[in-house]
Amino acid sequence: MCGIVLIYMNVRNKTAPFILFVGDIVFFVISLYLTLLIRYGNHLSQETFFTHLVPFSILFLVWLLVYFIAGLYEQYTILFRRNLNRAIFNVQLINSLIAIAFFYLIPYYGITPKTNLFIYLVVSWALIIFWRSYVYVILSSGRKQNALIVSSGVEMRELREVANQSPGFPIQFISSVDLDTVDSIDFHEEILKRVYAEDVSIIAIDFNNGKVEPILPHLYNLIFSNVIFIDMHKIYEDVFNRVPLSLLKYSWFLENISLTPKITYDFLKRVMDVLVAGVLGLISLVLSPLLWPAVKAACGGLLLLIHERIGKNNQPIHIVKFRTMTEHAEVDGVSKNPEATRVGAFLRTTRLDELPQLWNVIRGDVSLIGPRPEIPAYVKLYEAEIPYYSIRHLIKPGLSGWAQLYQEAPPKYDVGYTETRQKLSYDLYYIKNRSLILDIKIGLKTIKEILSQRGK
Repeated sequence: MCGIVLIYMNVRNKTAPFILFVGDIVFFVISLYLTLLIRYGNHLSQETFFTHLVPFSILFLVWLLVYFIAGLYEQYTILFRRNLNRAIFNVQLINSLIAIAFFYLIPYYGITPKTNLFIYLVVSWALIIFWRSYVYVILSSGRKQNALIVSSGVEMRELREVANQSPGFPIQFISSVDLDTVDSIDFHEEILKRVYAEDVSIIAIDFNNGKVEPILPHLYNLIFSNVIFIDMHKIYEDVFNRVPLSLLKYSWFLENISLTPKITYDFLKRVMDVLVAGVLGLISLVLSPLLWPAVKAACGGLLLLIHERIGKNNQPIHIVKFRTMTEHAEVDGVSKNPEATRVGAFLRTTRLDELPQLWNVIRGDVSLIGPRPEIPAYVKLYEAEIPYYSIRHLIKPGLSGWAQLYQEAPPKYDVGYTETRQKLSYDLYYIKNRSLILDIKIGLKTIKEILSQRGK
């Protein structure tokens, strides 16, 4: 039964991006037709429409790629609609600049539609926002299934809040059972009666919590009432793109974390690392002589600095970066002067300071994508305080990673146990789900973060 609802939710998770993708294309084309109708009125002909459709189709493909990089097809964006209009506005602004550059720098098609392009950009902005914010919401807002959540901790509250506030989420939690207070609950009166009275069809439950065992006999008979049970972990990961760290036990790692070689993935990942690092490394060689005078004037001292970090299998590695601080005093690998110069701040924001690390990628010390390598002194502290922290060192660290893209408040310059626990939850998600497609997705979104100067 659990498999049925998981298939149902997976289908919704997978079809939602597809529906949005198809809808975006449809509304791109509708926008073009309305633009030409506004411009030419009754004189609009099929020939005029298709003359414009051919070059605009190329733009549509580029725009869809920008949508993908911006995360507009991700489950998180689909569920959390609070900032959707702003995200669409920013993406449409970028797409407008691409359209202007396309028609004025590549006049191959013989049209430079100044008036048409202006009208199209206005119309498409309005229609895409209308499609994404209203039409899709109506299409995806089918009847939610009533659900009960049985768990504890902050993750339970987070999941319940998000599910109940998101129109596109397929279930609504009408009640919850806090396993920390389960001994004081009259299960039959407070839970079972409500399940029947309010037509609860799904129960999301934390099966790894030892406190759940005494109530399982009470839940057993609900199977015969067509109630479906779902592992809460799977729902949480799908919604938040991270692993619910406080809910984990050794059994989860034994079930989900494996270092069995993925021959095809490992080979293609290494090929991608070498090719991309090689090309960008040539750029680094060109930029180094240009950056040295600016770094020298602002920071003094050497252009490059070597840092010790922890790599795969807890082995120390030495990574190279451009200098970004006036002085660089370290104790146990921890910088005692975290204030960057203006030049250094620019290098960090644009991640140009990490270009020399491409040599580490070619050597095989790090990968382009993976958990960020940590300072050895910090690793000792985190391993002592954060359960399972060493798991992140089972694979190669990376220049960019899942946590860098999704964690809103990462730890910086100092020990941060709370922030690092959350960072670990993202790292575990990546280790569990790593694939070439996920790596490409992270790479594309990293480019977006750098261009928007929000690199973490």
